[in-house]
Amino acid sequence: MSTAEHPPALAPLRHARERFLTGRPLPDGVPEDVVAAWRRARFFGVRPDLDGPVSESAHPADSPLLEAARPVLARLAPALDAGRSALVLTDERLRVLWSTGSVPGDDTCRDLSEREVGHNSAALALRTRCRAEVHGPEHFLDVWQDVSAVSVPLLSPETGRVLGTVTVAAGLGVGCRPHPGAALAEAAAAAVEAELRARARTAQRALLDAYESAARGRERAVVALDGRNRLISEAAARLASPQVLEALERGARAWGRGARESYDIPLPEDAGCTVEITPVRHEGRALGLVAVLAPRPAEPVASPPRRAGALAGGSVPWRHAVARATALFRTAGPVLVAGERGTGKTALALELLDGAAPLVMDAAESPELDLEGGERGEIEVRPLLLRHAERLAQPDVAALNSLLEEQPNARLVATYTPGTSPGPCLQRLLDTLAARSVTLPALRERPEDIRELLPALMPAPAPGSPPLTWTLDALRALEQHPWPGNVTELAHLVRALASQRRVFGPVRRGELPDPVREGPAGRTLSPMELAERAAILEALRRHGGNKARAAAALGIGRATLYRKLREYQGWDALTGPRP
Repeated sequence: MSTAEHPPALAPLRHARERFLTGRPLPDGVPEDVVAAWRRARFFGVRPDLDGPVSESAHPADSPLLEAARPVLARLAPALDAGRSALVLTDERLRVLWSTGSVPGDDTCRDLSEREVGHNSAALALRTRCRAEVHGPEHFLDVWQDVSAVSVPLLSPETGRVLGTVTVAAGLGVGCRPHPGAALAEAAAAAVEAELRARARTAQRALLDAYESAARGRERAVVALDGRNRLISEAAARLASPQVLEALERGARAWGRGARESYDIPLPEDAGCTVEITPVRHEGRALGLVAVLAPRPAEPVASPPRRAGALAGGSVPWRHAVARATALFRTAGPVLVAGERGTGKTALALELLDGAAPLVMDAAESPELDLEGGERGEIEVRPLLLRHAERLAQPDVAALNSLLEEQPNARLVATYTPGTSPGPCLQRLLDTLAARSVTLPALRERPEDIRELLPALMPAPAPGSPPLTWTLDALRALEQHPWPGNVTELAHLVRALASQRRVFGPVRRGELPDPVREGPAGRTLSPMELAERAAILEALRRHGGNKARAAAALGIGRATLYRKLREYQGWDALTGPRP
């Protein structure tokens, strides 16, 4: 049963909410979606008796949505009963960008995400991409028990993704569906989307005109950008690296905010091209830029060959592992490359054996490799790359032990993924190779290498298509993900995005898979962090869960307390007794 289909009688629902908050069993007939919303609020640690602003973060300084919506909403505001209702605009993170009028809680609830305030119409509209209503006791917060609200999502005219919401909130309407403010909310959303569409068309037309004027055919390397859209000629796609395009994107966004006055954009040292910048203006405002690229004269000294994608990285653990493997291979004898699955063991082994025409065997594909029979003669004259040594059949393990006893300097590179406990025969082989082994670090142990890995793992773009670039928020999400599949998992994600993506501009955090976008659930705390967390929880218990008093007792700001509770997964302290 859903409240969107069958509006509940508010008195029974109010009674059910009181029972839920006091931990008593709920009566029959309570809508399942409302109970699920209450449970999410309790899981997030939301307190029903809100005692202060839920978020002290400032509004985003650069908000195209607010710029387009403010004049539209200001024209519609007189239609409100300002003393009894409110009109609210949020962004895609449900931060309140603009509001007018007055309803209970509007002075404290500046972030309408469920993690901050529990169930509400804006969060429901954002999740469902449809108009949503929430009445009285359906809310989790006490301050909204006498409020009815209706929210409509705002969709991008270019990509169709949700940019934010428009909400009309008023006094409690018993059994009033649709909400009396539904028509106003729908009209406001339609007007804002129309304004966004008009602005997008104007900006895109100006950018397209400037691009076509600069291109003059397909031979010139021309890029036009405005921070959201990108036009790139075939010649520019071949000439510009992802790092060059990222530098141009940053310049376009800076001009759009009025933060850059110079038309000179520094390119990476290894860009391989020069650039001539022309700003694109409309009605006196900088919309973006057109860049004409030209090859940089060749240097007299040839640059070193580019390493394979899986071997990219400059972190200390990775450079140490590669250097050790290289040093071992340069001396006579076998080499064992160990590590978790997907860490690049085979790629490193092939790099070591480059030019040696090795014999490649894979125990995962064929556990019985006949190392005792016909293959042995070939192994004695050619280097051997043995993949997945942990899956060797016992006769082959015995044959390999015998070969290494007879030829201790055999040219062998074996890869090994630790897992189940090895048998006696395989353990003997591992003991033999232990002195000449190297363990590759997992990707989570070298997150600083991800930005270097991304362009190396990226497939060549289709003609006329730009290579993938990434927003800083998306890069942070990639660097925080634990990557159980390591570089292989990252490569699959990059290839999937490159083949399936249908929008232009940098990859945003919202386009990443859920586990990567949402980040890790938790982490192991250091002894210092554990001690700090214990002190915070003790202060909360001592002050009955009142965060303001606990922060004052600890000598820190309330915003700092909120942040540390999130970092240390400390919201469980708020499930205790309430003041």
